[in-house]
Amino acid sequence: MSPTPPARRLRLGLPRRAFSQVLLMQVAIAAGVAVLATGLFLAPLSKQLDHEAMRRALAIAQTTAQDPQIAEGVLTTPPTGDGPVQKEAERIRKATHAEYIVVLDRRWIRWSHPTPSEIGHKVSTSPRDALEGKEVMEIDKGTLARSARGKVPLYDAHHRIIGAVSVGIAYDSVRARLISAIPGLLAYAGGALAVGALAAWLISRRVQRQTRDLAFSDISALLAEREAMLHGIREGVVALDRGGRVRLLNDEARRLLGIGDEAVGLTLDEALGAGRTTDVLAGRVTGTDLLTVRGQRVLIANRMPTGDGGAVATLRDRTELEQLGRELDSTRGLIDALRAQDHEHANRMHTLLGLLELQMYDDAVEFVGEVVGDHRATAEQVTEKIHDPLLAALLVGKATVAAERGVALWVSERTRLPDRLIDPRGLVTVVGNLVDNALDAVAGTVHARVEVELRTEGRTVVLRVCDTGPGIPAEQRESVFTEGWSTKEPPAHGKRGIGLSLVRRLAERQGGSATVSAAHGGGAEFTVVLPEALTEPEPEPAAPGESPEPGAGAGAATATATVTATVTEEEAR
Repeated sequence: MSPTPPARRLRLGLPRRAFSQVLLMQVAIAAGVAVLATGLFLAPLSKQLDHEAMRRALAIAQTTAQDPQIAEGVLTTPPTGDGPVQKEAERIRKATHAEYIVVLDRRWIRWSHPTPSEIGHKVSTSPRDALEGKEVMEIDKGTLARSARGKVPLYDAHHRIIGAVSVGIAYDSVRARLISAIPGLLAYAGGALAVGALAAWLISRRVQRQTRDLAFSDISALLAEREAMLHGIREGVVALDRGGRVRLLNDEARRLLGIGDEAVGLTLDEALGAGRTTDVLAGRVTGTDLLTVRGQRVLIANRMPTGDGGAVATLRDRTELEQLGRELDSTRGLIDALRAQDHEHANRMHTLLGLLELQMYDDAVEFVGEVVGDHRATAEQVTEKIHDPLLAALLVGKATVAAERGVALWVSERTRLPDRLIDPRGLVTVVGNLVDNALDAVAGTVHARVEVELRTEGRTVVLRVCDTGPGIPAEQRESVFTEGWSTKEPPAHGKRGIGLSLVRRLAERQGGSATVSAAHGGGAEFTVVLPEALTEPEPEPAAPGESPEPGAGAGAATATATVTATVTEEEAR
């Protein structure tokens, strides 16, 4: 036989389940408490019984010393076994059930004793305190074994001390009373132990249900695995108690939400502030795979209630996926624009080929001029009003896509935007989202039209996008800026409902605003205000040796603008 492994030998006879261990520990604690309580009760009880026995012995001694026959017998008769002092002391002893009553004189000679042969002899214990007028109570051991004693002085008729009276109560009677009280105490202790064992069993059963009858080592291993799993997964986990306070955050949740350990113990409103993310995690917005934006991150949140009234919320980072989706949308938009241009180019080539085959050369030349003029007019109209190359290119591309979809994309006559944008990419995102939404809104309608206006007011940029679509009801005009809200079918790569929320977030990040209202003549009108979106204009240097005349600043600026516009037009041609 192979020897038993050391680990198995260590566990021999010890239960492994948490239920059994908790039950044994609680029963042991209940038994220990019962024994301790019994001992703590018996100790003062023993002292109390001793004190009562000594008080009784002292009271008998006082009563005996006050008997006039005792004092007179000590003064007038010799110490004999049949003397009056012995007879009176024995009468009192038998009446009080005392162990002994000893009357002695100042020479310590006994005048009474339960054993007559001891009369006339000196006492075995010193009566010095009693002969000095003191009353004494004590537990002592004399010739009649251990006893509770009381000693008092004996006075004559003139109140002179002529001896002492010593009374003893057998200690066995005191111990018998103590022993007689033990069974009752043990009965109470046993009852308390039984109640404690029952309570321990009930508590252990509850622990068994809650721990699913696992061993403590298994629970410890599960906790270690839980910590490793929570902090190792690439999803954010937020655990909430029944009061809505954060009780657990893993590392990914801290990263995605931008909070630290100081959020533990706080409510979501205190830790995150007001917003859709807080509403989703708190359960005020219900559903699965809910979209929310936290800072620059697009998150997917799910919330599951727990049995204790709390909840566990999971967060997935969709920022990169959204970026890929937007790149895919941009690529699709570019492909649509190229396809539209290719389709239009093919039609024009076919038309030109037909004119040439019909030998209508003058008409062919005129047709080519018109086509080139149309393209030049579209690009020049945009670039003359919008000097930022990114925005100009975006609107030219959107105009091509709109033309293929049968939508007229107009740039308002009031549009003027210099090339001094602080964040051109952010404005490209805002314009692209609003124009795309407007094109989708007017798709399939009669006389579909989208108008874009970009103007400046000092350093503030105001963007207005109008369409002739069905418009947005007044009760939904705030909801359209909420993450996840959309009236369109979701694309293949994910959900919609993020574009307008990003528009508002980008505007508010710059201290601006994004609103929607009803457009003139129907449709929707989105207005975005971006304060401090332009850099300060650079002062134009004066020509060498020349200084502008007073009051001529406006004319000089107009002339410069005219020259610049002329040069730009010539370069474009």
